Amino acid sequence: MEARLNLMSNPVAGKALKHIVAAGKALGESTLSDTTRHLVMLRASQINGCAGCIDMHTKDAEHAGETSVRLNLVAAWREATVFTEAERAALEVAEEGTRIADAAGGVSDQVWANAAKHYDEDQLAALLIQVAVINAFNRLNVINQQPAGSYQVGQFD
Repeated sequence: MEARLNLMSNPVAGKALKHIVAAGKALGESTLSDTTRHLVMLRASQINGCAGCIDMHTKDAEHAGETSVRLNLVAAWREATVFTEAERAALEVAEEGTRIADAAGGVSDQVWANAAKHYDEDQLAALLIQVAVINAFNRLNVINQQPAGSYQVGQFD
């Protein structure tokens, strides 16, 4: 399988992608934990069927110290006992924020209120933007038929 376009070398796509990448990097400077961000990015990527992002975020999370047990259970987080209540709240925001059409208008008030119990306003802002950014990357990769499996940690740093 080959990607339809080389997005990084295309002048139009490359210019636009620099801004999306910069937004993602800014979130790494937020007080939302890297662990939570990795879990959220992985879950949204699973929902969207983005193999490239699943490959990347699984490897990045492992490199950051995440366990294979937790990574393997992200898809079934509701039944898994290995996530904190805060992580569960973030995963629920990620799911409803990714499945906008299925969630009847996006993230419900109940899900948002639950997340607000665990995260301050800056962390909620980072969570919201993280969900939006990973969904943008997922859509780009899926539409472009970006192949997966060859990502190396730090490849895009």
